Amino acid sequence: MENIHIYELRRMDLNGATVIDGFPSVGLVSSIVANYIINALNLEQVAIMDSVYFPTVSLIRDGEPMNPVRIYAGSKEDSKDKIVVFISEFQPPPNLIKVIAAAVIDWAEDQKCKMLLCPEGLIVDRDPSIEERPEMQVYGIGSTKFAGSVLKENAITIFEEGVITGVAGVLLNEGKKRGFNVISLLSEAHPDYPDARAAARVIEMIDRILLHTELDAQPLYEEAERIEMQLKSIHKQTETAKRTPAPARPSMYG
Repeated sequence: MENIHIYELRRMDLNGATVIDGFPSVGLVSSIVANYIINALNLEQVAIMDSVYFPTVSLIRDGEPMNPVRIYAGSKEDSKDKIVVFISEFQPPPNLIKVIAAAVIDWAEDQKCKMLLCPEGLIVDRDPSIEERPEMQVYGIGSTKFAGSVLKENAITIFEEGVITGVAGVLLNEGKKRGFNVISLLSEAHPDYPDARAAARVIEMIDRILLHTELDAQPLYEEAERIEMQLKSIHKQTETAKRTPAPARPSMYG
């Protein structure tokens, strides 16, 4: 894909793998889900996505520099599902969303992955005077008949009408065009802060879909407040960084 490149850091057989989209979404639901799965399953970094239009920053974590878009993969045991996670702390601008989504599916097809899951936050109008949050729903929509059958088999309510924006929306359209299995999982989320509780509900749905991998969302519920504060701090730093464009380069986020 022009201007978007994926560089492999190590080879891994990903035939039949399930791919998780971790580009930022409403309530940072996808980012929280992606981080949680990477840590819970001890996934290894296998590749990076890069472009001259990506932000000129390095995310430092545990004393190690990280590319703005990273790809993790692995499985705990041979009997477990193969999992791939794309993760980024940066929100792609509108002019790059389509090429990023196309590059993700190109790579997934090349690796012979079977399905792509897109966690998303869904904004729902609530009475602000009500502090207690009711149990919120997770909806799903698939790009193919097979993807739709996966949702029905796992008792996930079909998202009948609305709009899905960003990378997840384009991945759905691209999946339908190519006949590639893409599922978007939409959890009702707060739009103004990182919503770890909404992400935990998506984890529960992914746990249903991944038949051979156990994902326990309970620790995410218990640590929701700490995770939300941590991600809010990271998001604030990235907002500051993206306002500083690279010299003599068109900035991805400027």
